[in-house]
Amino acid sequence: MDRSFPGFGVGALTDRRLRSALAVEDLRVLARKRLPRIVFEMIDRGIGDDLSLHENTAAFDRVRFRPRSLADTRVVDLGVKVLGDDLDVPFLLAPCAYSRVCDPGAEVAIARAAGRMGTAYVLPGGGSESLETVAAAAHGPLWYQHYLSVERDTDERALARAAAAGYRVLCISVDTPSRPFRQADFRNNLTLPVTLTPTLLAAGLSRPGWAVEILWGNTTGGFSATASRAAYANFSTVMDRLRPVLPDDIRWLREQWSGPIVAKGVLRGDEIEQFVDLGVDGVVVSNHGGRNLDGARSTLESLPQIAEAVDGRMEVLLDGGVRHGADIVKAVALGANACLIGRAHLYGLAAGGEAGVGRVIELLRNEVAQTMTFLGARRVQDIDSSLVDARLLAGPVPM
Repeated sequence: MDRSFPGFGVGALTDRRLRSALAVEDLRVLARKRLPRIVFEMIDRGIGDDLSLHENTAAFDRVRFRPRSLADTRVVDLGVKVLGDDLDVPFLLAPCAYSRVCDPGAEVAIARAAGRMGTAYVLPGGGSESLETVAAAAHGPLWYQHYLSVERDTDERALARAAAAGYRVLCISVDTPSRPFRQADFRNNLTLPVTLTPTLLAAGLSRPGWAVEILWGNTTGGFSATASRAAYANFSTVMDRLRPVLPDDIRWLREQWSGPIVAKGVLRGDEIEQFVDLGVDGVVVSNHGGRNLDGARSTLESLPQIAEAVDGRMEVLLDGGVRHGADIVKAVALGANACLIGRAHLYGLAAGGEAGVGRVIELLRNEVAQTMTFLGARRVQDIDSSLVDARLLAGPVPM
C-alpha cells in the first residue's frame, strides 16, 4: 500500500513546505510560524521551568547504539502487535487535548492520518470532536483515553459510548489527580478551555491565516462551532472534577470495560505488581509530557526498571520526548513494546493539517527503518538491550 502523502488535499504551497520538512524539528518550525506565539507555547511548553519537558528529550541523547555487524538488513520489518492491534510501525499517536487550536480538522484529521499510515490513534477525553464523529471518519484502530470524574454515572456513560463506537482499548490516566497550574498559559493570559477572548483576538492578528481558519471558522471547525464550544466546556468541567485514581477505581473499570485497559502515567517499577493484580493489560511510562509535575523523572530513565518489573506480564509503552525514529528504537531496546507520539504530531497538524500529521508519521517511520538497518535489526522483535549502551542514562535512583 502506498503510505506516502503526495498532497492529501492541501494546497501546493503547503505541500511543498511539508515535503521540505526532513525531521520533526522542521515541522515544529513550520508550526511556530503558523501559530500565534501564545498558542504555540501552549502546545510546546510544559509546566514550571520545563525541567521534565527538557529531560524527556535529553535522556535519549544519553543512550548510545551498539550496532551488530554481519546482519542482513536489506529489508526491515517495522510491524508490531500492540494489545491485539496490528500496526505497521512501532508507535501510536498519543492523546492530546485542544488539537483544534492547531487545525480545524482536529481529531478527525489525526485519526485519518494515523489510519492511512497504518497505526492507531488514542482519542483524548478532551477532544473537540465527539467519539462517534472521529470513529466514523477513522480508517484504523482507535483507543480512548479517559480521566475519571467524581461522578460514576458520567464515567459510565463515556465508557459505554466509546465501546459502542468501536474503541477497543481504554487508556486511563492515573497521573492527573487535579487540574495542573501551568504558569506559561497564565502569563500569556490564555484561558483553558480556549475561548475567543481579546487576548486571543490580538494574537490572531499576528497570524491572519490561522485566525481566519480557527477563530472565524465555519460550523465544521473553529471556535464559532457550537459543538466545539460544548466539547471544550465539557472537558473543562472534567478537568475541574479530577480526582486521584485509586485501586477500587481500576477494579470498577475492569468490570465496566471488556477490552484491554492501559494505565497511562506510570513512572515507578514498584507499582507494577499492583497493576498486574488489578488486571491492567498495559502501562504507559509517561510524565504527561512534562506538563503536570516539573522535576518528575524522564520517561526513558524510568523505562528499564518498569520493563524489568513487568517481565512480560503486560505491555509497556512510552511517551515523552520522542522526536526521532532513533528515539523509538532506543525505547524498544530498553523494554517498550511501542511508543506514543504526542507533541510531534501536533507540530505536523499545525504545519499542514491531516497531511502534516501524515508527514510526521512518514518521517518517523523512515527514521526507524534506517536506524534498524544500520543497527543490524531486521525486525522490531530483534531490538533488545544488547544494541544500546545505557550506562549514562540514570544515576543510582531507586524505582
